[in-house]
Amino acid sequence: MPWSNQGGGGPWGSGPKGPWGSGPQQSGPSSGPPDLEDLLRRSQDKLRSVLPGGNLGGKGIALIALVAVFIWGLSGFFRVEPDERGVVLRFGQHTREANPGLNYHLPYPIESVLLPKVTRLNRIDVGMRSVEDARRGTTIRDVPEESLMLTGDENIVDVDFSVFWLIKPAGVADYLFNIQQPEGTVKAVAESAMREVVGRSNIQPILTGARQNIETGVQELMQKTLDEYNAGIQVVQVQMQKVDPPSQVIDAFRDVQAARADLERLQNEAQTYANRTVPEARGRAAQVIQNAEAYREQTVAEATGQTSRFIKVYEEYAKAPEVTRQRMYLETMERLFAGTEKIIIDQNGAQGVLPYLPLNEINRRPQAAPAQPGAASTSVTGAGR
Repeated sequence: MPWSNQGGGGPWGSGPKGPWGSGPQQSGPSSGPPDLEDLLRRSQDKLRSVLPGGNLGGKGIALIALVAVFIWGLSGFFRVEPDERGVVLRFGQHTREANPGLNYHLPYPIESVLLPKVTRLNRIDVGMRSVEDARRGTTIRDVPEESLMLTGDENIVDVDFSVFWLIKPAGVADYLFNIQQPEGTVKAVAESAMREVVGRSNIQPILTGARQNIETGVQELMQKTLDEYNAGIQVVQVQMQKVDPPSQVIDAFRDVQAARADLERLQNEAQTYANRTVPEARGRAAQVIQNAEAYREQTVAEATGQTSRFIKVYEEYAKAPEVTRQRMYLETMERLFAGTEKIIIDQNGAQGVLPYLPLNEINRRPQAAPAQPGAASTSVTGAGR
């Protein structure tokens, strides 16, 4: 039955007094807490002014229930951002996943939704911490209990590294429900994997040129371990920030590293000299061999030609010995006296020739032009024919 504020002090009909035997309190600076009965009365008056007929009937209650159900149904709409993935839970159990955009689930407490960010790249540092300082800004603090590791050759090395990871789009449910502390799990797995990989390597490659191999090995080992955990985490990159020997012996390690660098430099210089000198020597040797082979071929060819010529001459000589002999003699004389001055005396008419010859004057005469091959330039002096 609706309450009435006419002719009474409230629903208990106690006049101006309240149900506890006291009247309404006056408002003011010195008044106590507000009267609960007065607040209920005012709310009833406002609700009655809104409803038709001035009281809550069956239709009013139904209307209020309908509005409440409508508002409760609208509470099931939710938005998934582009970098998020919606995981819908029905009474706490995973039922489905929602893609980015506007989605709907049954209102609470039937269904609820979790919105992890699947595209955000997360970073975890192992062996170091970033400390914010108002004066110096961001500084890096070393954590030796995480960074000091034992190598395969029983040396100690200080390794600081960072791990970049994100949530697998297809493993959001595994990420939410299979591991309790994702960041702590990734950090523990990263430190364990780094210690295992460093423990299989010597210190010298770790300090010089094997960083990329170590990073790749740690990433693969971490991914394998997290997949065995069904963690729903994808390891994107492992990046080594600092790799040094312990601070107590770092100077000695640097001296050793400098000496090894000098050794490698000298070896490279020697190899460069060898690579330049050996091909030159081989080229000169090949040139000498080729010249010798060319000389041999030339000599053999000339000897073969002379042999063939001699055989041809001999064959002609065998056919006519006298004629061939006379021709050979004449050709030989022609070849010998072709470029010299000649005086020919016939022995049969040599009785009138004086025994004195002015050879000096003859030599002073201008030399005649050289005769053509096969024709001898001769001067004949005869006497008393």
